[in-house]
Amino acid sequence: MPQASILIIDDEPDIREVVSDILKDEDYQTTTAESAEAARELVKEQAFDLILLDIWLPGDDGLTLLKEWSSAGNQVPVIMISGHGTVETAVEALKYGAYDFIEKPLRTAKLLVTIERALDNIQLVKENLRLREKLKPDMKLIGNSRPITELKSQISRIAATDSWVLITGEAGSGKLTAAHTLHCESSRSDGPFIEVSLAAAPTQNLAIELFGAEQEDEILPGRFEEARGGTLYLHEIADLNVEAQIKLVSALDEGRFRRIGGSTSLSIDSRIIASTNRDLAEAVTSGRFREELYYRLNVVPLSIPPLRTHLDDLPDLVAHYISTLVEQSNLTSRRFSKAAFQALLDYNWPGNALELKNLVQRLLILGKGPEIGANEVLAALQGKAREYPEVKSEPAQPENYNASLRDARDDFERHYFLYHLQKTGGNVSEVAQEVGLERTHLYRKLKSLGIDPKASRQETDK
Repeated sequence: MPQASILIIDDEPDIREVVSDILKDEDYQTTTAESAEAARELVKEQAFDLILLDIWLPGDDGLTLLKEWSSAGNQVPVIMISGHGTVETAVEALKYGAYDFIEKPLRTAKLLVTIERALDNIQLVKENLRLREKLKPDMKLIGNSRPITELKSQISRIAATDSWVLITGEAGSGKLTAAHTLHCESSRSDGPFIEVSLAAAPTQNLAIELFGAEQEDEILPGRFEEARGGTLYLHEIADLNVEAQIKLVSALDEGRFRRIGGSTSLSIDSRIIASTNRDLAEAVTSGRFREELYYRLNVVPLSIPPLRTHLDDLPDLVAHYISTLVEQSNLTSRRFSKAAFQALLDYNWPGNALELKNLVQRLLILGKGPEIGANEVLAALQGKAREYPEVKSEPAQPENYNASLRDARDDFERHYFLYHLQKTGGNVSEVAQEVGLERTHLYRKLKSLGIDPKASRQETDK
């Protein structure tokens, strides 16, 4: 774990030197400042884990600095120190966000204990935030199909490195979930996961959003600073304008950046993950995306499979969405009938997992009764929002409902096995594993249904 970096602000040289020596003996990294003006410049240039701040300083006093940092949303713990403090001063300091107040002359034991507690406290806050991120129900890759299993394996291998990643995939396929999973499995999981939606940010403010801004003594931190020690996720990188692309290329090349309007160079300390649902290579060819930025970001490519390629995961996804929506939105749980699930399987899902989640939510909100039928699903997919009557049995009426039970069963099994043969390219071994039958039993079943596996393979290869 890196050493904590502490800024000591005091107008007395002897105190700055003594406190710095004590903290260095405890393996802390220290930086000193003799005034508010010097402290402001140092805070602009680098990030600190803790600040020791004297109240009485030349020029602006310590309380003025504390108020500035508090107003700017500073999360770094500040311990106030003073030889002339009063109860009123201490209360005011705590009101503006100081972690604690210590009177001079400083006692080494009390100083070290207070610093240790402050650092432990901020670490606990960060850990709670990290755990809340990890436990977000929509931030988990759901499913055990071959494409999702391979994706999980890829993410685990990439997470073991600190390489930058370019995630590609259709809209709604789960690019954010994959990026978050990668972050949580990486060595940077204790750090923040900062998402920037480039498509949603106003074009003229993109550079400020990423790099921050300085105006006189006011500092607006950008996303690169917020992501220090963690992961910066650039969602829909293709929407980045040319000006911001140029600045981003320069920052990634140098490993450093400057706030807009500022002169101080700050280092990049975050993993960069970018994503897009567009063809970036084509955008480079047409001149809409800078070639050097494309190669900078595309160190490790990660492709998210569309939902139509892993329909085996539909039951798990639907169960997950129902459970999550019932818990988070106080909705009544409902179950999908077999025919309703078949309707889901027959759909192409152009909007992928996000479209499925929205559909489930719509059916829970608008539907009535414990069971969701096929007609509800079809109506919802066609955008016909209406209330549905409570059903006691499956409302759909397929043609083979008028056939004998044996003929209806044979018809279902024929379609069922043809579906799996087509999906596996006619591979009987894979079909047997997926449907839970011995291969010899499966061959007999296919023969009894008049299905030729070789013909299915030839049809798939066309």
